[in-house]
Amino acid sequence: MLGMRKIFAVVVCVLAFQVTQPAHAQESNLITPIPGPVVRRFDAPNPDWQPGHRGIDLLGYPGETIIATAAGTITYAGNLAGRGVLVISHGELRTTYEPVSPTVKVGDYVTAGQEVGKLNSGHSCSGTTCLHLGLKRGDEYLDPSSYLNHGTVRLLPAEAAEIANRNAAARENALVNGKGIPGLLSMPTAGAIGSGFGMRLHPIFNEWRMHEGVDIGAPCLTPIRAAAAGTVEQVSYDESGGNRLIINHGMIGGRTLRTHYLHATSYQVQVGEHVERGEVVGKVGSTGWSTGCHLHFAVSVDRRQVDPAGFL
Repeated sequence: MLGMRKIFAVVVCVLAFQVTQPAHAQESNLITPIPGPVVRRFDAPNPDWQPGHRGIDLLGYPGETIIATAAGTITYAGNLAGRGVLVISHGELRTTYEPVSPTVKVGDYVTAGQEVGKLNSGHSCSGTTCLHLGLKRGDEYLDPSSYLNHGTVRLLPAEAAEIANRNAAARENALVNGKGIPGLLSMPTAGAIGSGFGMRLHPIFNEWRMHEGVDIGAPCLTPIRAAAAGTVEQVSYDESGGNRLIINHGMIGGRTLRTHYLHATSYQVQVGEHVERGEVVGKVGSTGWSTGCHLHFAVSVDRRQVDPAGFL
């Protein structure tokens, strides 16, 4: 009888330990797979089959290196519905990455910060290039942002820091040299680019002038959408630009990025208001020095005008 009591006590202790110890994957913080900011947040579908956003979108550029958010085992690396998908199991949790070209294969064990793929273009992130990061526990979708490590100091492989520095340097060099980052911004309205960036014969004054943006042809009252998430910095009117809007998108690659929207019929946002990528901010018009309905779209880096085409 005494022996049975000892066995029972041991079993109770083991069960109690298992109940009180959380899964290691739940305890662990995730590191961001690319350094870009979150441009679309998690929006849990309710119920599961309803529309929503089952993850977060991180701003990136084609060919950018993607690193594992935590240690785990590759359980899927291939094409799914026409795009490259990578899945890493971290025990109770699993992360998904798309669209990617995997540099690992199923069954590989990876450490936090290890390269696992390259970012592909094509994710429908309001026209830009983004990495979609998903997180699941069983069939439950979780918000990756709540698990991302924003403050805790972690020891990562030396190559992780090197990759992050290299990516940041490439982005800053592109901005400094005015080359742009393809896919960084989405098209602000539905239409085709007519007059491009550079010297041109002014259609009203018939003299050669610098055209510090691109003209996108679209019918009047066509919606104008924010090219990226940011804060409305200016809503004004002037003789040349007509109804003018400026959105500040903050620091990208160590440089302040702004987008400028001219000639609108009207704008429906106010100074200081936060706007999301793709959010309607106004309607195409022909105010100011304009010969017809269109949107003049400009981009400035640290207040220096650059060619918007390099960012779309």
